[in-house]
Amino acid sequence: MPPAVAAPPALDTILEVTDLRTHFFTDDGVLRAVDGISFTIKRGQTLALVGESGCGKSVTNYSLLRLIQGPGRIVGGKIVLHSARAGDIDIAALGEQDKRLYRVRGGLVSMIFQEPMAALSPVHTVGDQIREAILLHREVSAEEAHAIAVDMLKRVGVSGAERRFNQYPHELSGGMRQRVVIAMALVCRPELLIADEPTTALDVTIQAQILSLIKELQREIGCSVLLITHDLGVVAQMADEVAVMYLGRLVEQGPVREVLRHPLHPYTQGLLRSIPSLNVGRRLASIPGAVPSLLAIPAGCPFHPRCPQARPGLCDGGPPPLMRTIAKSRTVACVLAGENPPAPA
Repeated sequence: MPPAVAAPPALDTILEVTDLRTHFFTDDGVLRAVDGISFTIKRGQTLALVGESGCGKSVTNYSLLRLIQGPGRIVGGKIVLHSARAGDIDIAALGEQDKRLYRVRGGLVSMIFQEPMAALSPVHTVGDQIREAILLHREVSAEEAHAIAVDMLKRVGVSGAERRFNQYPHELSGGMRQRVVIAMALVCRPELLIADEPTTALDVTIQAQILSLIKELQREIGCSVLLITHDLGVVAQMADEVAVMYLGRLVEQGPVREVLRHPLHPYTQGLLRSIPSLNVGRRLASIPGAVPSLLAIPAGCPFHPRCPQARPGLCDGGPPPLMRTIAKSRTVACVLAGENPPAPA
């Protein structure tokens, strides 16, 4: 393959995903977990990818680092990282033995996994695991790697960092383990950080601390963040832009304040009406029905069986609607969007 070309310093985009498709080939049929999504992330920006469980958020996340295991595989699309350090790299086109793929994983792009106990090795100390990441991606001695690891543990709020360095994951609390995972993700100063439900298993107090920590370290390092979550309260606190996902496709995207205040897609409107923190004093609504199986995706708009605004003959046939621009910075995949003023959340 041709060598990577250095990216222009003024390039505003760090990640460009185009028509990404990740399918799982099972005995029962093909599951189109990610079915043609496109988005970009700007430098220093936080993009939140939201939706119900099973909508394809985590599959998207794993696809970006080529971590999809069989029977799944990426069947189409581009994932272009515009790295200031390594040039333009189409991650989707790299072979498994390509050295650039190893440089991307954990170096240029890091990930905070959803469950820290699954992300950490139970038979190695947390310090050794952080030090290994440093030695893999940075040209430093073992002594320097030790010092860098201890310093990063301190910076993520791990008390007694020198002592914790030699402890195993099971000796730490859930909050401490998550801080270790964050330290491991940020120690090589990535250009893009993927955070997959980083606070799911934590109590409310620790959640707030972890989110604040990620924002602080993001400002310090200058990295972009892709935040995977189902919690729109977290989105309101953390993100600059939000993309809403349903059944493997994006249905709405735009600046977070605009989307949360005036959602255009009926699915986004339903999600917002079901969140207690955003509906104080109002009766909570629920989205009728259930998410269809990926083996039986409805024709037309995939959301139409659950949509209170669906029109027979318009929404229930043909191919799914494509994302289209409604306003300067708003895109939505709904044939009815734009007919009426945006519905308030």
